[in-house]
Amino acid sequence: MPPLFRLLRRLLPLLFLVGLGWFLWQKVAPSLDTFNPLRAAPRVTVTHNTVLEKIEALGKLELVRYRFKDVVEYKKSTYRFLPDAKVALIVAGEAVGCLDLRKIKPLDVVFEGDSVVRVALPAPELCTWRIDHNGSKVYSVENGFFNDAELVDAGYKYAEQNVRRAALQSGILAQTEQNAEQILRPMLETMTGRRVVLTHQLAAPRREPLR
Repeated sequence: MPPLFRLLRRLLPLLFLVGLGWFLWQKVAPSLDTFNPLRAAPRVTVTHNTVLEKIEALGKLELVRYRFKDVVEYKKSTYRFLPDAKVALIVAGEAVGCLDLRKIKPLDVVFEGDSVVRVALPAPELCTWRIDHNGSKVYSVENGFFNDAELVDAGYKYAEQNVRRAALQSGILAQTEQNAEQILRPMLETMTGRRVVLTHQLAAPRREPLR
């Protein structure tokens, strides 16, 4: 019998056992992995203590929302003989016009006969304005000198105030008043069964300081 044949004959049982062991491991390994204490599922522990600080009664009726897109370039002088720090932002913002219904008093609702009711509404307000950070992004920052975060924050604060100015200049208060007429009149007429006349509350007279 040739030596090579004898060698293969001796190795054949060993190769068979190795192959069988590999096959069994492939079948059993997923089950063992589930019970492996070193690969347990991670546990997350959160500790918090929520405290209710204040409860406010809300009576503001939101009537219109303006959305804005703006490209803001904010510059700030930092050090002498150095170029100005500059940040460019692509800003998305929104402003909401509303009426504060808490300001309506019993004297502001007047019934005339059996068919008419007059309601004096408060002046429209710009109740909220904000930057939508999900829709905004920093386009570029130049010469921040390790104060990039502070520069970006200052740019966003300026942009937020610009949203307020833009909303007022775009006539959001007039649009709020118009929407109040369109929304409140049909609702009040349905509730009262009368013709509703919407008017405006009289502004309180300004008092001159005593001399």
